Amino acid sequence: MDHFLLLLGLQKAGLAATDINFQPLETGKATAAFTAGQVDAVGVFAPFTTEALKRPKSKELFSSKDFPGAIPDHLVFSRKFVDAHPDQVQAMVETWFATQDYIKANPDKAIEIMAKRGGVSVPEYKNYATGTKIFTVEENLQAFQPAKDMSSLVFAAEQMTAFLTDVGLVKKKPDLTKLFDDRFVKAYAANAKKA
Repeated sequence: MDHFLLLLGLQKAGLAATDINFQPLETGKATAAFTAGQVDAVGVFAPFTTEALKRPKSKELFSSKDFPGAIPDHLVFSRKFVDAHPDQVQAMVETWFATQDYIKANPDKAIEIMAKRGGVSVPEYKNYATGTKIFTVEENLQAFQPAKDMSSLVFAAEQMTAFLTDVGLVKKKPDLTKLFDDRFVKAYAANAKKA
């Protein structure tokens, strides 16, 4: 999705994709090419950002925090799995929210765990976390609703589908009607309200 974010950044700067010489590279290779001075700019994600910014006089032009909703992370299951194992999907959603509760109750320990898992220092992880928005239950419920901006998963999916089709990564627009299923978050929210 770095390519998608790049196009958003170019648009915000009043530029088009044709104004740059785009070189598709795997993230690690892109970082190495940038730090070696082989390319003028790079689109990477943590922890590669730290390496890229070690290049003298380099700076961040924009990031996902400048475009909320453009680079969403999701809990994803195939429709076949959801239909066959809804109890396991519900358990995963419950675990996700329990993890959020742990992070809130134990922020220092949680950051230490996540930094170690990410292979970065605690200060580096804290820097990455400034661009990360973890949705509350209410925000999750709202994200499933239709809207005319990137706060809506439905709208974001339509925008990303147009991008994927335009750049040739998919040949035809997929059926988005079965992409999102809010029943598991709704069930968690209902149970949390009772508790």
